[in-house]
Amino acid sequence: MTWQGRRLLVERVAQMGLAAAANAAGVSLRTARKWLARYEAAGEDGLVDRSSRPLRTRNSIDAELAERIEGLRRSRMPVRRIAAVVGRSVATISRFVASLGLSSLSALEPAKPVVRYEHEAPGELLHIDTKKLGRIVRPSHRVTGDRRDSVEGAGWEFAHVAIDDHSRAGFVQMHPDERKTSAVEFLKASVAHYAALGVTIKRLITDNGSAYRSKLFAKTCQALGIKHSFTKPYCPQTNGKAERFIQTCLREWAYGRVWANSAERTAWLPAFLAYYNARRPHSALGYRPPAYRLFGNNLLKLNN
Repeated sequence: MTWQGRRLLVERVAQMGLAAAANAAGVSLRTARKWLARYEAAGEDGLVDRSSRPLRTRNSIDAELAERIEGLRRSRMPVRRIAAVVGRSVATISRFVASLGLSSLSALEPAKPVVRYEHEAPGELLHIDTKKLGRIVRPSHRVTGDRRDSVEGAGWEFAHVAIDDHSRAGFVQMHPDERKTSAVEFLKASVAHYAALGVTIKRLITDNGSAYRSKLFAKTCQALGIKHSFTKPYCPQTNGKAERFIQTCLREWAYGRVWANSAERTAWLPAFLAYYNARRPHSALGYRPPAYRLFGNNLLKLNN
């Protein structure tokens, strides 16, 4: 019977009696009693179909077996192998492992705590990195939507970026490559840029790129009186401030609007840096610009 038929059955029981109502509905007395009892217990909601799932199911995993399964899983044993070892079905082991929150092997490794650091004064640490940018000849199909506007073989150019660990004041220069000569030129330009702001660079951190590992770069750091440190291999978060600054540059400058060509994009770089350093709010600085943390009247200097 449908819900409407069950409600009609209950109404007929009140009018005709149980036997006559069951006969009119074409059901047995036992069925009629069942729906009448459910109606009396829960009203019309009791006439809705219930789930066929049993209220209780037999659990074949006792406390001792549960401890064994958890130990095997924490030793990174696959679920199917655990099922074969303990003599239970794969489905049973899968459900139990899921109840422990160990379905994914990544859950077996505790998340590494995020170590955040910040030096106390500008110039105590400078982050440097590079980012490869596609050279722009003209707006291509990704902008126009016309596949005939594709540009083949335009090549690449490289943005060398630097950001002060304490103030988050950034500096960017474009170079044709990321080789050691370009890296050294950018380092010298960065030191001069921050010196104009009254900041003396004392320490530098980069990744393990060949340009930064070169003897020329090491001699330049030594001549400038800068201690050079490297990030841990395969741990880009060590140089996270530079990585984050690069993402901001990509989103708000390099690919933030449609450029006619690379020269136009490069020409707008000083304006972007002036905005980033002097006016753009930074979440790590209490939503104030990097100029807020630079001592002296650096706000005017950053806009020059």
